[in-house]
Amino acid sequence: MLQTLTIRNLALLEEVSLEFDEGFTVVTGETGAGKSILLGALSLLAGERVEKTIIRQGAEACEVEAALWFAEPGRIDAVLTALDLPTCEDGVLLLKRSLSRSRAPKISVNGSMTTLGNLQQLGEAWIDFHGPSEPRRLLKTQCQLELLDLYAQCGGALSTYQESYDGWRALRSERDRLAKQDRLSPDQIEFMGAQLKRLDKLELTAEAIDTLERDYMRVSRAQELTELAQSLELGLSGEEGIAPQLAPLLRAARELAEIDESAGPLADRLQAVAIELADLAGEYASLGGQFSFEPDEVESLHTRMNAWLEVKRKYGDLDAVIEAREALRKQLDSQGDIEGALAKLDGRIQTAEKTARAAAAKLREARTKAAAKLSKVAAKSIAQLGFKKSEFRIEVSATGELGPTGDAAVEFLFSPNVGEAALPLNRIASSGELARVMLALKTVLADLDAVPVLVFDEVDANVGGEIGRVVGEQMAGIGANHQVLCVTHLPQVAAQGRAHLVVEKDQSKERVSVSITPIDGDRAGRIDELARMLGDRKAASARAHAEELLGN
Repeated sequence: MLQTLTIRNLALLEEVSLEFDEGFTVVTGETGAGKSILLGALSLLAGERVEKTIIRQGAEACEVEAALWFAEPGRIDAVLTALDLPTCEDGVLLLKRSLSRSRAPKISVNGSMTTLGNLQQLGEAWIDFHGPSEPRRLLKTQCQLELLDLYAQCGGALSTYQESYDGWRALRSERDRLAKQDRLSPDQIEFMGAQLKRLDKLELTAEAIDTLERDYMRVSRAQELTELAQSLELGLSGEEGIAPQLAPLLRAARELAEIDESAGPLADRLQAVAIELADLAGEYASLGGQFSFEPDEVESLHTRMNAWLEVKRKYGDLDAVIEAREALRKQLDSQGDIEGALAKLDGRIQTAEKTARAAAAKLREARTKAAAKLSKVAAKSIAQLGFKKSEFRIEVSATGELGPTGDAAVEFLFSPNVGEAALPLNRIASSGELARVMLALKTVLADLDAVPVLVFDEVDANVGGEIGRVVGEQMAGIGANHQVLCVTHLPQVAAQGRAHLVVEKDQSKERVSVSITPIDGDRAGRIDELARMLGDRKAASARAHAEELLGN
């Protein structure tokens, strides 16, 4: 959960440090007071892209930092590890983001610098935003399907289906490609076959090419190499070479050693030099003999080298030649039996489609069962929000066609009034009705949401009266298993917050400023704020109503 949040120079806010508790926290304030600043700070830490215009005027940079604590940090640590970031120490996650007017932005996670992309991925694991536009998403079939799948907990079945679906699609794409492939004429096939045969004759490995080029060099310069080897041999062991000149020197060294024993090692070293020179002379003589080649061998080397140089000029380096050879082979193989290849692909496609349809049917069955259960639970929750005689149900039907999410169509049907047929949401629901249906679904699905921090930004708009109290109760219910932050204008909702933050804008000085103050420990302050939300903080009736809402 979110423990602390510090904001500096963000929009109209100069600086504030807040501490948060678990459960349900409400955020209230006049329209335009700056409640969005708090949500903006959280969005920054969740990786939202922003402009530098959010920096407070007159400040060089804005900064937001937070500490979150996880009783079981395994899930968040897994995300951190995947992003190559330090894991939580004692379950604490530290986030910091600063935006400067003149310097590069900085982001750190647990003290380690990171990227905006990594911050976004991490944000998906710890916070979920639900804004005023959230109810409108219910009109989209994709949103309805996602909500049903969340309730059905069919993520595994969906992944299994999508894997088989992707495999089926890949085979179909391969078949289309092969079917559209141009047919080669007999002359083209004969020419390409000859090219491939020439390439196959070459031993296309780095070691073989190195050996070929080395041997070709030896053959091409055999006489020069032989003469150099012979010259070195004669220089070492010939009549006027080094070795004969060493003989008198060796005798002198031995005589010196007989007179003075300390010179013995020197004589031994000179003897070793003489032996080494003799060995070198022998090896040069042997090497010179290797540069004598048979005519057939010379011709073979020339032929292979010319063939290699030709393909090298045509295709490029060794890797390019190998790639060209395999491309030729593949093209000729496919030309050899395109119809046969298509027939084999058709068989594989049929098998893959059968597998995908079986997985889709299993997924549809899970959705159908879950739809019946969710319809009943959601209908009960919707009834508590003022639709006592309403009807809500979820229909799952087979489409017969495989798609990215299966072969089922999902539709949410709703009738707010008794005696009226349930129709798709986009045909009958007003904005207020949509808001309440979405709230009911969120309440039902909250326990299944693994994200610990949920932020609701005025999702209770278009709801009021007694229904507002029920909305507050449902928000508080979600707060039993999540940390919930809710920006609200409803006093019935605000009164049920375990914690209460008030956002105020001060324009009494030369420059406007915004403050965020916790008042949950101040009963008089909460009554004052609730009375303001009821219409008049000074009115006795409003204050009495606020007292009643707040309870004991």
